[in-house]
Amino acid sequence: MANNFLLEIGLEEMPAHVVTPSIEQFEQRAKNYLKKQRINFKSIRTFSTPRRLTLKIDGLDDKQPDIDKSVKGPAKKIAQDANGNWTKAAIGFSKGQGATVDDITFKDVKGTQYVFVEKHIAGKPLAEVLAGFKDVITSMTFPTMMKWSTYSFEYIRPIRWLVALLDDQVIPFKILDVSTDRVTQGHRFLGKEITLNNADEYEEKLTEQFVIADAAKRKDIIRKQIAKIASDNDWQVPLDPDLLEEVNNLVEWPTAFDGKFDEKYLVLPDEVLITSMKDNQRFFYARDDQNKLLPFFISVRNGNQDHLDNVVAGNEKVLTARLEDAMFFYNEDQKLSIDDYVNKLKKVSFHDKISTMYEKMQRVGVISQYLGRQFGLDENELSQLKRAAQIYKFDLVTGMVGEFAELQGIMGEKYALLFGEDKGVAKAVSEHYMPISANGELPKTNVGAVLAIADKLDSVLTFFGAGMIPSGSNDPYALRRQASGIVRIAADKDWAFDLDQTIKDVVNSESKDNVAPNLDQLANQSDVDQFFKDRIKQYLDDEKVQYDVSDAVTSGSTVNIVFNINCAEVLTKHREDSDFKDVIESLTRVLRISSKGKISEDEWHVDSSLFENDSEKELFDAVSKAADGFYALSADEAFERLAGLKNSITKYFDATMIMAKDDKLKSNRLKQLTIIANMVMHLGDLDQLIVKG
Repeated sequence: MANNFLLEIGLEEMPAHVVTPSIEQFEQRAKNYLKKQRINFKSIRTFSTPRRLTLKIDGLDDKQPDIDKSVKGPAKKIAQDANGNWTKAAIGFSKGQGATVDDITFKDVKGTQYVFVEKHIAGKPLAEVLAGFKDVITSMTFPTMMKWSTYSFEYIRPIRWLVALLDDQVIPFKILDVSTDRVTQGHRFLGKEITLNNADEYEEKLTEQFVIADAAKRKDIIRKQIAKIASDNDWQVPLDPDLLEEVNNLVEWPTAFDGKFDEKYLVLPDEVLITSMKDNQRFFYARDDQNKLLPFFISVRNGNQDHLDNVVAGNEKVLTARLEDAMFFYNEDQKLSIDDYVNKLKKVSFHDKISTMYEKMQRVGVISQYLGRQFGLDENELSQLKRAAQIYKFDLVTGMVGEFAELQGIMGEKYALLFGEDKGVAKAVSEHYMPISANGELPKTNVGAVLAIADKLDSVLTFFGAGMIPSGSNDPYALRRQASGIVRIAADKDWAFDLDQTIKDVVNSESKDNVAPNLDQLANQSDVDQFFKDRIKQYLDDEKVQYDVSDAVTSGSTVNIVFNINCAEVLTKHREDSDFKDVIESLTRVLRISSKGKISEDEWHVDSSLFENDSEKELFDAVSKAADGFYALSADEAFERLAGLKNSITKYFDATMIMAKDDKLKSNRLKQLTIIANMVMHLGDLDQLIVKG
């Protein structure tokens, strides 16, 4: 027999966004299960539609391999008493292995005799192993789960049928009231019930009943259908990959068609039209060869060509209603001024424990001016930044954004230009939301980038100040995403800033300008520091920096995004140096020994009159020279100065007893090491590095 296995979960229609990750999860769980069961196979194919998740596993072994193994038990002195009688420990061990004490042998392990039992485990036949796929199916997880009927079991959608065929043999198991069978379902409206004779005819039989089960083939059909419509009409149709994926997971038998809308709606910004088509209706939009948006769209139905005119008319009607709403809001929104909208924000809550949205903008105005000067923006940019901070949330109270929330920022820019704002100001209004996803686009302008950092930093500070700190997977205000956005923007712009000092300065400035919230924004500063360190580490991990390096630089004393990233680059660059191991070992020895003394910063003065040998004087002079302006150096320069201390440190340890009996001597020496340790920790906790011999 070929040993080809078909396993299909038949479901009520799943949300489009879960189909692909669900079939990928199903495949991975199947591979893990077969590996655990010691069953080899030649290949796995996946099939997925809104109503089914299917695996076709070919070339499976006939059975599990037999296993012969020696199982180690207790030591002989525990297994037998002084008279050589078997103890309860030996009897219990042998029973646990399905044997008796007569099956026990003794073997020497590193000079000690231990009890062993030789076991032969016969492999299970393939059919018995495949029945265990019930647990694979029921163990799957989904972003949303539901119950049905009277069952407590939860799944993405109700399970309606199960197919489990090993060649032509049904593998029996049951989930709730659904038993495995050889019967699957065709298209909900066009197809019929299908009885499968064997696993290999699955795809062909489904195609006969209007189901393209292979997601890749289905997507290719959609792509070609859209391309033909575009070619026939001389249109340019951008195939957004996310939209194509979503549409593909909404249909089993795709048929693309085109429709139109009234040209009068083309006065709306392209973003409004595209949002109405792509995000709201899942339509593909069309442009001409001059990149001008056209009053046409392409959609995909889950069915054939029958009554397609009615489908087209229905979709056109729905889109027209959306565009009519958009046109109304677009015209109405222009009847008020930006100042009118800004005043409305005085009654819009940012959060009831923090402030209004208007008050948030005032704080961000202070933060952005501080950062803008620190990052070297010119006077024109600072002027644009000041105005942008005064208005950047105004579009939240426009009718258009109220109806199309995904257009926030975008409509802010459009309306700002219509109301005569500077282009740089308008662009910053839209860019301040960036990035809107983990790998989303970053602000291109300096003004937009500073405003984005300031807005996100204010959110982190105020929520932490209010005690609303993310924990575990709980992050209702997306603070992790906002902090990650700050990290990515700072890295992209190469803007270095000390987080601790920045927070202290902006909080002080807010108080002076009477815009500070009624919160202690410094109360949880250590938590804020660690929060950003975690985000910097994630950034470094995403950049494929070796984990020990990312651990080291984010475990140090400095929270400065660009400096921390540069430190990682410097350590990575130098770790192949011939003396890198010696340098790191000398510096980490300082870290370990200095930790034995608790020396505060105001006690760092080293008394040279207490020196007892030349190595102390040499190290003191070397450290004094290295420390001069050290904390203003680049990461590369800081590392070079620390590396230059290696020989002096080695001589010092060879000639000096740090933990001297005389407390004055011990304290003085620990002070010297503490000064070095703090310089090292500025770069990172180098003790985290894995240094090759």
